[in-house]
Amino acid sequence: MTRTTIDTRATLSYTGSIVKLLSASMSVPLLVALIYGEDALTFAVSMVAGVALGAGLERLDEEPDLGPRDALAVVSLAWFMAAVVGAIPYVIAGYGTASALADPVNALFESMSGFTTTGATATAEISLERHSHAVLMWRQLTQWLGGMGIIVLMIAILPQLAVNGAELMKSEAPGPGLQKLTPRIVETARALWLIYLAFTVAMIVVLALLGFTDLAPNMTVYNAFAHGFSTLPTGGFSPEAESIAAFSPVVQWVFVPFMVIAGVNFALFWYVVRDDPRRMFENTEFRIYLGLVTVFAGILAVGLFYGGAPATEIGGVTEGSLENAVRQGAFQIASLMNSTGFATANFAEWDTQTQFLLLFAMFIGGSAGSTGGGIKVIRWLILLKTLRRELYTTANPDVVRPVRLGGEVVDEDVIRGILVFSLLYFLVFALAAVFIELDTTRIGEPLTGTEAFAASLATIGNIGPGLGPLGPFGSYEFLPDTTKLLMVGLMWIGRLEIVPVLALFVAGIDDR
Repeated sequence: MTRTTIDTRATLSYTGSIVKLLSASMSVPLLVALIYGEDALTFAVSMVAGVALGAGLERLDEEPDLGPRDALAVVSLAWFMAAVVGAIPYVIAGYGTASALADPVNALFESMSGFTTTGATATAEISLERHSHAVLMWRQLTQWLGGMGIIVLMIAILPQLAVNGAELMKSEAPGPGLQKLTPRIVETARALWLIYLAFTVAMIVVLALLGFTDLAPNMTVYNAFAHGFSTLPTGGFSPEAESIAAFSPVVQWVFVPFMVIAGVNFALFWYVVRDDPRRMFENTEFRIYLGLVTVFAGILAVGLFYGGAPATEIGGVTEGSLENAVRQGAFQIASLMNSTGFATANFAEWDTQTQFLLLFAMFIGGSAGSTGGGIKVIRWLILLKTLRRELYTTANPDVVRPVRLGGEVVDEDVIRGILVFSLLYFLVFALAAVFIELDTTRIGEPLTGTEAFAASLATIGNIGPGLGPLGPFGSYEFLPDTTKLLMVGLMWIGRLEIVPVLALFVAGIDDR
């Protein structure tokens, strides 16, 4: 008989192993702190506290055995605990200062935003002048750790997690299904992380080399690492207050292909490495994804070329400037469609039509199996094909017509799962938007309906920037704590694609 309750001790033990190893990753900002002579004690204390907490939880069960519900619980709890532990350095570093991150709610918001690769910030003071190199590098690293998936990383390096690896990865995987690349799940996890690491290193090297030329005067080695850590995970954090607008046009162009790559199913790169590149170019989702990026970027570029955009202090677009229009169009679409959230212009001040185009791109999202957020291209494809089938079978009730994608029949369980996810996504998103508008009105800092709509989408879709005061150069700091805590929850369930978290609260309920 299948167990319907959660084995609390086993769940906490697995979570402890993950928290312990994740806390050990603070050795990276600790090294940065020692190099720059800043906040070394902050990260030493934070790392010890996190490792001790993880070790204590780990000892609750020496030989944990996970069932299906336990796997859901481990994934959900591990991601939440990652944000809690990740907030500790912000609170300690900001203690006794005027830093907004000294506030535990802001620190939790920033940490959850980092690990879920959302890129929304709870402080308007992000810069190297205001925060230490170590704190900002931790902020970047949290995105890189969360990009390919905390659970995938742990399965790749912790043998004890590989036993239940398939269940764990299935609960965390972005998209409607887990694509197993090798017979052993641990080898699949390592393959994905090696591809992810290779692209990250490639970007860091390109940016660092550009920094030694006159083409990229602001691109230091530190900035190269920082932005490499936040681009491939489609994160969007930057230690520069002006985001990528702080860099030259050449540097901005470098970001575009890497952001597009981050929105591609990483399993397809595995086939390229295995001398089967046709699998990538024959993949329907890949072709549609590239087509949408190209079309949206082209539409935006044409609009900017002929109409321009408001000339603000950061990233104005002059009417008739071809290179600028094409660059801004390509950059914003590559950034927002896969939820990266970097910006080279303040699109929050662009015209309404342009903003709706950007919002539409945010809804689509990247590919399944990528680090991108949003609903995902493959889900939209299957939803549209399912709608077409239902209309056809309504007119032809005696016809049995399966949904096909790329010549293969889509399993009905997959279709049902996509329909459930989409319904939950829009329901939670809409209710959250209403709450955000009402809650900000309560404190006298009202957001418009469109701004609340964008804020809800930006957090549940792990996108980051919204509209109005929450735009690419704005901050979520002024929002009430109740709204920020709601957004912490939205980022959490959005990264895990809602179902694994909500399933914990309804599994085992008798609805007779």
